[in-house]
Amino acid sequence: MNKGELFKKIPKVDEILADTRVEACLEECPRVTVMEMIRKALDGLREKIKNDEVNLDELEALIRNLPQVIEKDILKENDSHLKKVINATGTIIHTNLGRSLLAESAVEKVAEVARSYSNLEYNLEAGRRGSRYSHVEEVIQKITGAEAAMVVNNNASAVMLILSTMAKGKEAIVSRGELVEIGGSFRIPEVMEQSGAKLVEVGATNKTHARDYEKAITEETGVLLKVHTSNYRIMGFTDEVSLEELVEIGQKHDIPVIEDIGSGVLLNLEKYGLEHEPTVQESIKAGIEIVSFSGDKLLGGPQAGIIVGKKCYIDEMKKNPLTRAVRIDKFTIAALEETLKLYLDEKKVIEQIPTMKMATMTMEELEDKANGLFDTLKSENVDAEFRIVDQKSQIGGGAMPLSRLATKAIEINPSQISVASLEERLRNVEVPIIARVYQDRLLLDVRTIDVNSFEYIAKTFKEVLKKA
Repeated sequence: MNKGELFKKIPKVDEILADTRVEACLEECPRVTVMEMIRKALDGLREKIKNDEVNLDELEALIRNLPQVIEKDILKENDSHLKKVINATGTIIHTNLGRSLLAESAVEKVAEVARSYSNLEYNLEAGRRGSRYSHVEEVIQKITGAEAAMVVNNNASAVMLILSTMAKGKEAIVSRGELVEIGGSFRIPEVMEQSGAKLVEVGATNKTHARDYEKAITEETGVLLKVHTSNYRIMGFTDEVSLEELVEIGQKHDIPVIEDIGSGVLLNLEKYGLEHEPTVQESIKAGIEIVSFSGDKLLGGPQAGIIVGKKCYIDEMKKNPLTRAVRIDKFTIAALEETLKLYLDEKKVIEQIPTMKMATMTMEELEDKANGLFDTLKSENVDAEFRIVDQKSQIGGGAMPLSRLATKAIEINPSQISVASLEERLRNVEVPIIARVYQDRLLLDVRTIDVNSFEYIAKTFKEVLKKA
């Protein structure tokens, strides 16, 4: 049969639309999406005929299957791009997977604020316009001991706003060993440049002394900047200037000291068996004038850059035009307020903030979770070898880079397909399962898996391994 006859076999758009499966898609999906997928499928058939890729029998088989293919394409195209995934990697603050999970109280508050109007910038007592910062400022002050506080959309914005307010057109002195690169290849020097501050590097990569700061101070010096290297450590022959020493230098020369502390720890984590991570309270107690930190890392809240310290400086920041560009919205405020309220009771922090709960899990709790997932996989008759193994989790999110937390994981060894193929299939199911591959083994670290996901995980494994 010639190509002209084959082209005539291709069904019309109206014929495809009349199919019950495609017609049903119109009830849930936009018509424009349905039409786009139909035309795309029909164009695909034309290309195959044009390129001599099909004969009559093959074309007719493709046409018979066309409604099913189009239905699948429509549903896939209409699916949300941002979706829920199951984090089985063991990395608690996984930047690629959305960092910290919110406490249930924070989730509920966000939903409540989303459904209704709120007093975002309305003072209910005075009956006039208020400040959006008022909803979180007092609780931050209580927790940190700072004079004042404000919040912007992330910590890089916080650093830029601080420098723009306190050191624009002036020099900001910082140790070479603290010129860190943060997520997305953004670097502290670049953030400083955008703020209008002039970077002055002192010391060496591994050693900076108090005298280095002293020698660098001039009439043009605006601030002394300390950056906590939360996402890496320099080991060995090292030395750095303590907070107390830096504050003393600042006071001697009447120059404010600011600190980017990074992850935003508000608890002493050593009591829970973790390595020491500098807390915001320690910085305030040491006399640092302004401290900034993230809301969505070890603090366990939404993405935010929190600024605490002396009221005189924070009042100036609130007047800075840049503040408008980096301000937080009502959803962030709602989530952050509820998260911070939990910090008024340390027990609630460990029990209700997912990041803290996962980071402080006991080995007994991890073993119980591992046994639970193992039994669920076994009950579904999953076609693979699996066993419980000892592994290491990590905090992630650029926090506590040296910490490796003892954990339990399920090791999966498929018999019919490769580990790489299994990992790929798990990424392409309805609720993707993001696993860890280590030494050609697929691992499910139970530290970061919710027990309510066990049944779905087991059924998904059974399904994807059927296709082997």
